[in-house]
Amino acid sequence: MFGKSCYFPIELEHKAYWAIKILNFDFEVANGKQAFKLCELDELRLETYESCHIYKERTKKWHDKHILKKRFEESDMVLLFNSKPKLFPDKLRSRWSGPF
Repeated sequence: MFGKSCYFPIELEHKAYWAIKILNFDFEVANGKQAFKLCELDELRLETYESCHIYKERTKKWHDKHILKKRFEESDMVLLFNSKPKLFPDKLRSRWSGPF
């Protein structure tokens, strides 16, 4: 009777039922554990996001603190950075021009 293809889902369900009964497995407990693990993963993701945000703020403060303020006088010689994009950029040509 169980050899026919139409009884395969019933046989599979029966084997699964007995496997669960042998292991004394409770579906509600398993569902609760899975929900708890999902909550833990969500908390871990939020903590990671917050720590990443704190790291970015600290590095920004550090970099901003180490920026040197430059004041130029009228007689100072300076170089000019050519930031205009070009269609055919020369690889070996410097983008700095001057002194001005």
